[in-house]
Amino acid sequence: MTVERMDHVGIVVDDLPAAIEFFLELGLELQGEGSGEGEAVDRIVGLEGVRSDFAFLQTPDGHGKVELVKFLSPPAADGNPQAPVNATGLRHLTFAVDDIKAHLARLEARGAELVGELVRYGDIYWLCYVRGPEGIMVELAEKIG
Repeated sequence: MTVERMDHVGIVVDDLPAAIEFFLELGLELQGEGSGEGEAVDRIVGLEGVRSDFAFLQTPDGHGKVELVKFLSPPAADGNPQAPVNATGLRHLTFAVDDIKAHLARLEARGAELVGELVRYGDIYWLCYVRGPEGIMVELAEKIG
């Protein structure tokens, strides 16, 4: 018995269209949107009366996927969208990019915020963290050379 692959990362959001737009601007491609509800969904997630809308996006190479979920019911539990990078739990996703400055400029033009600074990490990478809608954090990494 082996793990075949990591299929996707799920992120619960309040503003599904804004989150979709953020990842589209980053360069992911929309695979599809839908909704989920019913007994099977309730049993899978361990809640009652679930109604949700969702979207799947993937990286252009088809290997990395993100699922964005907006729960319509029951109401979502409060989180801290401004939690710092060192908060316990899943904090960020990292995307390899070809032009970090261009990606950063496009995301900032859409309201994303640079968390720290864009830094040259030795002779290996240019790196930075960006906070988008709902406090979603992504790390951008451009390989040097």
